[in-house]
Amino acid sequence: MDSLHLPQTTTPQSKCKEECDEKPGDNSKVKASPAHSTLALIEEDPEDVDPWDLPELKDTGVPWSALDTKGKVLRVLVSVGKLALLLGFLYMFICSLDILSSAFQLVGGKTAGDIFQDNSVLSNPLAGLVIGVLVTLLVQSSSTSSSIVVSMVSSGLLTVQLAVPIIMGTNIGTSVTNTLVAMTQAGDRSTFRRAFAGATVHDFFNWLSVLVLLPLEVATGYLYVVTKLIIDSFKIQTEEAPDLLNVITDVLTESIIQLDQSVLSGIATGDQEARNKSLIKKWCQTFTNTTLMNVTVPGPENCTSPSLCWVEGNITFTLKNISETHNIKKCTHLFVDVNLPDLFVGLILLALSLVVLCSCLVLIVKLLNSMLKGQVAGVIKKILNTDFPFPFGWVTGYIAIIVGAGMTFIVQSSSVFTSAITPLVGIGVISIERAYPLSLGSNIGTTTTAILAAMASPGDTLANALQVALVHFLFNISGIILWYPIPFTRIPIRLAKGLGNITASYRWFAAVYIICCFFILPFFVFSLSLAGWQALVGVGTPLVFVLIIIVAINVLQKRNPGCLPAALQSWDFLPLWAHSLAPWDKVVGAITAKCCCCCKCCQVAASDLEHREKESVEKNEKPQKEVYDNPAMSAEKEVENEIKIELQILKMTQL
Repeated sequence: MDSLHLPQTTTPQSKCKEECDEKPGDNSKVKASPAHSTLALIEEDPEDVDPWDLPELKDTGVPWSALDTKGKVLRVLVSVGKLALLLGFLYMFICSLDILSSAFQLVGGKTAGDIFQDNSVLSNPLAGLVIGVLVTLLVQSSSTSSSIVVSMVSSGLLTVQLAVPIIMGTNIGTSVTNTLVAMTQAGDRSTFRRAFAGATVHDFFNWLSVLVLLPLEVATGYLYVVTKLIIDSFKIQTEEAPDLLNVITDVLTESIIQLDQSVLSGIATGDQEARNKSLIKKWCQTFTNTTLMNVTVPGPENCTSPSLCWVEGNITFTLKNISETHNIKKCTHLFVDVNLPDLFVGLILLALSLVVLCSCLVLIVKLLNSMLKGQVAGVIKKILNTDFPFPFGWVTGYIAIIVGAGMTFIVQSSSVFTSAITPLVGIGVISIERAYPLSLGSNIGTTTTAILAAMASPGDTLANALQVALVHFLFNISGIILWYPIPFTRIPIRLAKGLGNITASYRWFAAVYIICCFFILPFFVFSLSLAGWQALVGVGTPLVFVLIIIVAINVLQKRNPGCLPAALQSWDFLPLWAHSLAPWDKVVGAITAKCCCCCKCCQVAASDLEHREKESVEKNEKPQKEVYDNPAMSAEKEVENEIKIELQILKMTQL
């Protein structure tokens, strides 16, 4: 009797596995390549083209002269509509950055206050620098972290000398925002190269300035001494800090969330009551009434003054100012009556603000690409990137610094301004050589805002607040003197271009750079600082020494390899993974391909099983007459049952 043979079936999982296991270099199957134009054979070699040259934004539309009256009116209306949309998206982009800062303060603001409270750690200048970076990363606002430092200095918990390294750290921490914005342009390799370099040129300026000025400050107290002389030399009167762009943006942002900044300052200054308060502002208008009252104190030593102290029996009385705060008007923002912890509200705002920020940024880039074409693009690029004629070409960069400072003063945030010019660098409207002085100007602009805000401080805290703001201003001015006037000293541009070339070839390296420079390195140094000077010097000194040797060998390999031993003229004696990113790129590619393949297999398997289940249900609904027990039919039913079980398991295990 012949045995019954069932047809061999291939499950979707095995089929996907076979597709994933196929190697790209397998020549067992030869496929015909698509036809290409022979024009590419006579074009210029791509290697001869400078990747940093600004691209030509060609106009693919109908020329203006070829349009009739109706077409011209329609084009004008479309252009006006695009401009209105661009301004709207830019407004939403700025507001989303403001909400993002509030969200970070809700998530990590109290932690930032706790970090500032540890004076034993702050006495270490390097630890103070790292704390400034970490706190600014937590609250995403150098103005907020600087205001916390000012309140601590004013209350006597921190001296101005110890505040100087923290101010340097806030300058570094605020530059991460535009670096994250550049990550949204990773889709196109050339655009990403320019955008990431345009963003990180700000990072390199801040890091290099700290590398020079922090040791100088520790050795000589340069920033503290100069700012102290300025404060002592001038009689400065208090003024009101101006609200420029905030007048427009606060209408939207304050209807969503309002924060009580005094809570952060209270935590940093050791106020235990502030620790139990919420950062979300409940009452927008309050009245504080201060009256002189008789109060009891434990003993005469606790009296406010010996003349205002008297004893009646075992009770000691004194006169003391008692303040009572009366709530008048409640706030009207969305979260005023929400009974959720600050952490949950912060996470909600964080997710929403990131979605709005990324969406607005993508739409802004799309609109700019559609608007900046042809003659318009040529005029804008010429205005932004052309130098003055000889011998006044050197003036152009300093005018760009002034423009950057003025624009940052208007928007009152260096993060907003640098994040706004990052996409313009990416699409090729602004060159990195012009973006560099604009970023330097933004550093100055944000400090002038801080100076005016400090001048609005009360009289008893004015001197300290103004000196901290001047330290920030002088630090940026000193950095510009170091890294801009002489073209040879503009090292941040060369470093940013080198990093841009690396990230264009290995786009995953951009995430590695952000994580290492803004998170791992600060946390590593902070951990060593907690262990004490001995651990910091014992571990840090050999690492810095090795790093200096590696940099020196790299420079000699490029400039004068003959002066090096034969073994050190290249890094080929090391394993490939130790001096090249190519092996790591294969690892990252394999991991991402495996993840994508697994996700694809799950989707294919789920859809295929659902389709087969529907077919089996349709077959069962048809009228059938079972005359005898057929083994083949029994096997088919078992397969169908197995398919149903697999489908149920797959649905239960899917995210």
